[in-house]
Amino acid sequence: MVEIILVRHGETALNAGEIFRGLVDVELNDIGLRQAEALAEYLSGEKIDIVYSSPLKRAVKTAEAIARHHDHEVNIVRNLIDIDYGEWQGLPLKEITEKYREIYRDWMDTPEQVRIPGGECLADVSNRAMPFVEDAVMRCGEGRIVFVSHRVVNKVIICSLLGLGNSHFWNIKQDTCGITRFTFGEGRVVLTCHNDTSFLKSIEGIRRTDF
Repeated sequence: MVEIILVRHGETALNAGEIFRGLVDVELNDIGLRQAEALAEYLSGEKIDIVYSSPLKRAVKTAEAIARHHDHEVNIVRNLIDIDYGEWQGLPLKEITEKYREIYRDWMDTPEQVRIPGGECLADVSNRAMPFVEDAVMRCGEGRIVFVSHRVVNKVIICSLLGLGNSHFWNIKQDTCGITRFTFGEGRVVLTCHNDTSFLKSIEGIRRTDF
């Protein structure tokens, strides 16, 4: 049996400020660093066989905290990089809702039909992320794999593994540093845990928001 753990990176200043990130390579803020360390400690008692990460700093730092407890190197994989938000990258939510009102409304209502101006659509994310995840599970054969990525990427992966289309994107929530687990065995994929943030209770100032 293979277990995968989908990890969303810790908080950044852009998460806290409700600013669209995408390919903007922002570092974890102080809360994000503490989240990553708390998560790493939480997973330290489990046998982890391999850690994969998006190449963006916020994911890599989160992955490195986990990998240190298991004497692993982090495997950087571009397939796990955040969605390309195109013209939205670096802009605050308020500006997006005003400047791109109709597209943003469609993004919230029918996300599977929207291509971000100058950027990607959810199908693009799925087409690069899912083949890698499936291949990693097949190559592992037996064990536990950690994938550290981003809100959009993880939600698309979760939809796919549950047999749901991207129209269900907004039916799934994953907080910063939240973890979701699936097991693969006997021809079945099973969701065993979703958006676990129990290990973050002692950290003050956390904003539990899907942004």
